[in-house]
Amino acid sequence: MAYNFDTLKIRAGYDPLQHNHAVSVPIYQTVAFEMGSTERADALFAFELEDPLYTRVSNPTVQVLEKRVAALHGVESAVAVASGMAAISYTALALAAQGGRILTSPRLYGGAVDGFPSILAELGVKYDMIENPDDSNEFERNIKDDTKAIYIETISNPLATVLDFEAIADIAHKHGIPLVVDNTAATPYLFNPFEHGADIVVYSATKALCGHGNVIAGLILEKGTFDYGSGKFPLFEKKLWFLRDRNDNPRSILESFPKTPVTGKIRAVHLNYLGAALSPFDAYLILLGIETLSERVSKQVSSALKIVEYLDNNEHVNSVSYPYAKNSKYKALADKYLPNGAGGLFSFEFNGTEEQKRKFIEAVNIFGYQANIGDAKSLIVNPAQTTHGELTYEQRDITGLTLSTIRLSIGLEDPQDLIDDLDQAFEKAFK
Repeated sequence: MAYNFDTLKIRAGYDPLQHNHAVSVPIYQTVAFEMGSTERADALFAFELEDPLYTRVSNPTVQVLEKRVAALHGVESAVAVASGMAAISYTALALAAQGGRILTSPRLYGGAVDGFPSILAELGVKYDMIENPDDSNEFERNIKDDTKAIYIETISNPLATVLDFEAIADIAHKHGIPLVVDNTAATPYLFNPFEHGADIVVYSATKALCGHGNVIAGLILEKGTFDYGSGKFPLFEKKLWFLRDRNDNPRSILESFPKTPVTGKIRAVHLNYLGAALSPFDAYLILLGIETLSERVSKQVSSALKIVEYLDNNEHVNSVSYPYAKNSKYKALADKYLPNGAGGLFSFEFNGTEEQKRKFIEAVNIFGYQANIGDAKSLIVNPAQTTHGELTYEQRDITGLTLSTIRLSIGLEDPQDLIDDLDQAFEKAFK
């Protein structure tokens, strides 16, 4: 029987009968699992079974999380890792190591923008950055022979812009490369990238999926329909000794994981050898967060709209960057792709001096001054000098980020209290 989102977020991927009838998902706080017999050990090490073997690679608590998130997206495969940056890095390495290119834009989390040239480049991953992702054709014009993927964010951080996903997906597939979407800000409740052409989806589960500011985690999901055997991805076809079958015949990633080559490769290679494993306890906390995902995000969307309206009419604000802000050019795309709302993340341009901006940030009482988003608590930050400090001046200009930009992540507090908090902070800043 097919279940709807709110049923899946609570029940998918878990059968109490398989876990001693425990009503809540147990925390399997163990390093290893008994293999039982030499025959079963042979099957485990030949990748014939998905049963837990060693918690760095697989654990029952983590598996419930992976299955639940996969079910929320309507796909079969997900792999959980220890951070959102691990999810981004492992995906880029799986697709483009040893000389491949990733095509992206500056409208990304600052760590991702800097991670491609400073770290991933050392491992053979090159990247190209287009200037205007609002023009989908710019992606096509910048695809090269060695481009292995297009990588974009759903709701961009920090300016909350929205792209034409289906147009970009069509371009990617026309050139035989997958579309990778970072869906952190939207969550599967607001947007399912797989329904609009994405092949791989990554998350910082640290953010809204968990939603309580107490876990660092990442997730990678795969649709499983993209053809990695076209010759454009030779690393998926290379025979590997450690993937050998019981007769000691080396196998490729495609032979070992024909339906889920990307997540299979990441689990068997990158998670196994680079080791950014998610702990069972952290997986448990994310599962608890997901149980209230739609309720939390719905309220955050509702509150964000009220606060955006307040800021749109504030004399100390030059402009608000949100799809439903006054004069936004992203409303039509948000209507098309985000029918449940455009999230609780947005930015505004402070109309004052640098000193007044700093006074404003330090004057808020409810908003936490933190480098995080998607929390149950409302947060404020000056991204050009903190979360996106890695961007060069040129990248800032292309993105539209300035020293006057202030980012808000709306939580679950009373929206009028949040407006009153901003109001008194403006008053103190301009006193």
